[in-house]
Amino acid sequence: MTYITLTFPFNACCDVARRLLSTAWLFRVATHRLLSIARKFPVLPGTDIGWKSTFRGMVHEVIPNRRYADGVVVLVRSIYESCRQLRVDFRSVELSSWLMFQQVELEYPARNITLKPGYEFHVTTVDYGGNTHRVVVKPTVPGNYGLLLDKVLRERQRYTGRVVLRSYGIGGGNLWVQGEVQMTIPMDFYYRHMARYRRNDGKLYGGVDVNTDRINLAIIDEDSELIDHKTFWFSEASRKGCSGRRAWSIIGMRIHELLDYAYNNGVKTLFLENPEVLGRLKLMWAKSGDRGHGNYNHKVMTFRSTIIERVALKAPLYGIEVKYVNPKGTTNSVEHDEAMRKHGLDRHNASAYLIALRGLKHQ
Repeated sequence: MTYITLTFPFNACCDVARRLLSTAWLFRVATHRLLSIARKFPVLPGTDIGWKSTFRGMVHEVIPNRRYADGVVVLVRSIYESCRQLRVDFRSVELSSWLMFQQVELEYPARNITLKPGYEFHVTTVDYGGNTHRVVVKPTVPGNYGLLLDKVLRERQRYTGRVVLRSYGIGGGNLWVQGEVQMTIPMDFYYRHMARYRRNDGKLYGGVDVNTDRINLAIIDEDSELIDHKTFWFSEASRKGCSGRRAWSIIGMRIHELLDYAYNNGVKTLFLENPEVLGRLKLMWAKSGDRGHGNYNHKVMTFRSTIIERVALKAPLYGIEVKYVNPKGTTNSVEHDEAMRKHGLDRHNASAYLIALRGLKHQ
């Protein structure tokens, strides 16, 4: 089963902020401790059960809550497995500067980070003395996602929760934090309740080329004839001063515009470049420099791959099937130059056109 994580921003202050911060710092300290211990093991367990039985006790000494302790264990194991996948030395990995805590059990209701009516989350916190408290977090929930959360409660859908703290400080003599509640639910539940269109009678094919400031769409028919092409710009998202949240909000809107345009112009199947498998380390639980890919090209590749993944994630909401193609030769090749001349396309639309052709040929 696959899952999707929903993100809801929030602000908190005073006692709530203090208790969220203490829990996040204890979770981080526990993660540091387990990472340090796990590095010294000559052979590590091969399953989640093995990791939990081996390490839960020592983690629980730092953060005395079983669900959060298991969250630490699963996090460190995910870093270890990602290092194996990416051929990175696990013993050299260091944590980046995140502050968060998570419950990894899929359950209803999630005991530690509990969704309540009115789009509140009741969160279990742990102070530095080991005492537990429950605090109420009221995030911002867009209207369409509010309906989805109502369905979670009504259908008793199991979920997991995470609280990520993005920033904190002192204002007016009071402690404040800004963060996100992240809620993970099964993908099929998400598609069932969030679909924009229930059926798609289109017969055309689309190719998508993703760049750092735009997404290009080319539409062809079954005879490989170019029907249409369009560019969806998000250049303002890369301007200096545009926050990460704002940038991804803009990109998200362009993705929906792309998919809505494709649906309303008869596209049934969308071909995308096959994104490189980067593993869970791309979620930045480990420092990017530890991956051996600190250069600009790697950052651009990761950015483009993330956009491609988001297009693929949202496409089923429009009844559009997604397939991947090998992008080699779709940017610089004789075929690419010929497509530009024949159809009067710029190089990005020509790339989208070639991706569509390649997908149609090899499907």
